[in-house]
Amino acid sequence: MPALRWSVVVLTFPSAGWLAIDQAHALVAGDYVTPGSGPHAGQLGPWSKLFAAMGLDPLSLSIKWVHLVIGTARLGAIVSFALRARRAWGAMLIGAIAGLWYLPFGTLISLIVIALLMLPAVRRQDVC
Repeated sequence: MPALRWSVVVLTFPSAGWLAIDQAHALVAGDYVTPGSGPHAGQLGPWSKLFAAMGLDPLSLSIKWVHLVIGTARLGAIVSFALRARRAWGAMLIGAIAGLWYLPFGTLISLIVIALLMLPAVRRQDVC
């Protein structure tokens, strides 16, 4: 796999994987994984404040399910992209756009991935 495509996969996997794992944990255990000590003990990340500002309860069951779907869909897109499946480029772009809300690291990673996806060397042969 060429270096730019590999970079997209490597950058996307931790964010998508953590999203899926944390949401699955939240659905099974009832709560997200949060720091156990320190100044942010028991607190959700900055994304939760963004959701609350939009009138959405970050602890609601529906938000947990939506996040689980996004995380697992992004993992599927990563595998498809790595295998050069048809339309995988578009799925990765949609996933990166969907990951912009995941402040702060998901936002940064998504912006980098979007920029990489726009490069002709990465787009070539994937846009269907």
